[in-house]
Amino acid sequence: MLKMKHLLVLLFCLIVSSGYSQMSHQDSLAVIVDEYYRLNVKIFQRGSTKAEIDSLFNLFSEDFTYNHPKYGGTYSKQTLYDGYINNQKNGRYNGSIADIKITNRIIGLNAVSAEKKFIKYQDGKLAEGEPQMTLFEFKEGKIHRIHEFW
Repeated sequence: MLKMKHLLVLLFCLIVSSGYSQMSHQDSLAVIVDEYYRLNVKIFQRGSTKAEIDSLFNLFSEDFTYNHPKYGGTYSKQTLYDGYINNQKNGRYNGSIADIKITNRIIGLNAVSAEKKFIKYQDGKLAEGEPQMTLFEFKEGKIHRIHEFW
């Protein structure tokens, strides 16, 4: 019976690992971008935690930068992290953003261009925001740079 359990565990591990080994480089970049947006939606909710912010920032390389010319220019990883923590402490993450909808993406060599829309609560109803463009650059499997073009 014990050998059968070990055999089943081994079989399960082989099945799971074979699925991951078939993931292309482009697919892996798409998964990271999806996770970035998924974690942001969680963080934007009332009652989000520092652990969720930490999970988001684990997606970033050590020398990560965030560039948003409309909102102040370029931020280091630490500066952006501090901003997330301050926004959370000050109650700015209040659940008004219900979701982020990716409407289009182009995946290239170590880069993803994403078109997305914020799904927000307005007057008690969900409403789609305007399309916005973001460029993600990757280095060694982590997000190295984010450029916002909105």
